[in-house]
Amino acid sequence: MFSAVLISKDEKGQTVALSQIDEAQLPEGDVSIDVEYSTLNYKDGLAITGKSPVVRKFPMVPGIDLAGVVTQSSHAEFAVGDRVVLNGWGVGEGHWGGLAQKARLKGDWLVKLPSAFTARQAMAIGTAGYTAALCVEALVNFGVKPEAGEVLVTGATGGVGSVAVALLAKAGFKVAAATGKASEGEYLQKLGASTIIDRNELSAAGKPLQKERWAGVVDSVGSHTLVNACAQTRYGGAVAACGLAQGMDFPASVAPFILRGVALLGIDSVMAPRARRLPAWARLAKDLDPAALALIAGTEIGLQEAIGVAGELIAGRIRGRVVVNVNR
Repeated sequence: MFSAVLISKDEKGQTVALSQIDEAQLPEGDVSIDVEYSTLNYKDGLAITGKSPVVRKFPMVPGIDLAGVVTQSSHAEFAVGDRVVLNGWGVGEGHWGGLAQKARLKGDWLVKLPSAFTARQAMAIGTAGYTAALCVEALVNFGVKPEAGEVLVTGATGGVGSVAVALLAKAGFKVAAATGKASEGEYLQKLGASTIIDRNELSAAGKPLQKERWAGVVDSVGSHTLVNACAQTRYGGAVAACGLAQGMDFPASVAPFILRGVALLGIDSVMAPRARRLPAWARLAKDLDPAALALIAGTEIGLQEAIGVAGELIAGRIRGRVVVNVNR
């Protein structure tokens, strides 16, 4: 038996509880794992609170991230004792996830945990930080260079934004961090931001073309914020879009793309192939300063607490990352 957060649903609605589950109930997979840490992402918050129908079948163990130790494997790349990390692949939505003490998964979904990180640190990074690394990789591979100018990070106090600020600063970029939390300016400066801007400057409808400000952008917000970021991107710059905190809509003009040659780079972290995951984790291992990571991962909770904290996360009252010690 093991402990897990379990989401159930019947004609009366959704219920969430910390439950004891028989290991025989774990779903199919070729790698079994003793989970050490998980984390709460925005999608986990939606699943636990039921605010959005992200769970595709019930009962479901949420948690799109986990880090732990392999206890059984028939997969060629993983052996008993290997330390592994999981991000995405529909886990916590259609396949039991990481908010549990045990998991059984497909080995093709796993990445060996870089030696630079402990399991706790890997979950302080989580899908949010790994997505930030994908965004930075995309901008750098596109050709955005520090000497080209400032890079904007929207939603900067969130999980994606916090890690993106730290990675970009370490890579030599001058970073402008957009946030609606004026009190978090010192936090963002410690991560490496050189400029703090009010998110209200970006969140309302704006002109199709605006003053050129950014050599590149990491956007986790979407909607008008993404539109304005594109409209302010310099000639030949690039915008990496990975989120929709403000909305899924994109009420934009083609002007930035056809008049300034701006590139919009879509970033998917859930189904990204291993060929993209490995460089992202390598960048995190190389460029994410431990001091910055300690700032980002300011909260550690146990499994039972995850149910209540999910609501706080959805309400926007959580800074950075929430690490879940599943054995606490």
